[in-house]
Amino acid sequence: MPEPSEALTSSPPTAGASGAPADAATGSPPAPAPAPTAPEHHRSVTARATLAGTVVSLLLIAAIVLGSRLLRDFDSALLPYAVATVFLAFGVAYRYTVWVSAPGARRLFKKGFGSFFSAENFKKAPTALPKMIATYLGFQKFLGARSRSRWAAHQLIFWGCLLAAAITFPLTWGWFTFTGDSGSGPGYEMRIWGFKILGFNSLNLVGWLMFHGLDLAAVLVIPGASYFLWRRMKDRGAITGQRFAYDLLPLICLIVISVTGLLLTFSSIFLHGGGYEFLAILHMVSVVFTLIYIPFGKFFHIVQRPAAVGMQLFKYTARQDDQVFACKRCGEPIDTTPYVENLRGTMQDLKLDFNAFVEYCPRCKRVLRGNAYLTHVKKGFK
Repeated sequence: MPEPSEALTSSPPTAGASGAPADAATGSPPAPAPAPTAPEHHRSVTARATLAGTVVSLLLIAAIVLGSRLLRDFDSALLPYAVATVFLAFGVAYRYTVWVSAPGARRLFKKGFGSFFSAENFKKAPTALPKMIATYLGFQKFLGARSRSRWAAHQLIFWGCLLAAAITFPLTWGWFTFTGDSGSGPGYEMRIWGFKILGFNSLNLVGWLMFHGLDLAAVLVIPGASYFLWRRMKDRGAITGQRFAYDLLPLICLIVISVTGLLLTFSSIFLHGGGYEFLAILHMVSVVFTLIYIPFGKFFHIVQRPAAVGMQLFKYTARQDDQVFACKRCGEPIDTTPYVENLRGTMQDLKLDFNAFVEYCPRCKRVLRGNAYLTHVKKGFK
């Protein structure tokens, strides 16, 4: 509303034929600026995500061709696995682009990776980043605070899958090769991109570990995935909110991949190859399905986790500078000031009108909600 003096001294705007204020130069109503609609925004995000997925897929294909020395070291029997990794690359890039397009995720991405690659943060706390990578990404201590058994099971799955990926992906792409001194060994050479890395004897412990690394990964994954599957079948809290495709299917896939992989080894050693072809096809189908499923299921949090490490570093460096935000009502510390400001900015981006609530601790939020209920909903209630 204008002040009374402004209303008396300012001249009224001229109106066009439609009754809208006219443009000063032409006398015609100004054209309103078109606001982007939700479908247009969705289409733009989809286009960017598709472009990102296509670029990443093409880069991976180029890396496979070059890393396998123009496909000389590429094993055609592993072609389905390689194709699945290309789809995996497309899906991860597509989903990640869609994810960071949301206001909350975009702020997390900027702040997290900004802190992750900040030279100033490295000067302040040079050991903070390696510690957080080890404790938050590697050993995931935050899970231990909830349950030791869940932490142990998660560690088995994490290290088992990491070991399997470190072996499977380079072999699938033709980056790793094992060549024997003779047709049947026992001496072998491990080469990466055609360069000899080490030689080993397949009959000693090192050789056994080299050829049975995937079996070790399966032995780690099976008990971890089985524990979570059992818990989701028995725990009432987990049963209430779980979904088959999102919560149970990933665990089933891990168990099927691990069991069929062990059965392949069992068939080759004890059954002289009996049933090997059927098991190989079953194993391949389960692995290909899981790789394609990863970007669109629960396993996508693996890709998101590094951004969370950056956010933890963002909060850690703020604590080092004593930038702690205190509750406006009781004065108790809530979190770091930059983190609270970032959360409030995210709520403003999402047009949530209660963003001032981030300035209060959880206890004071409950008290304020209770007072508001008594004042407005149950007014006069004693």
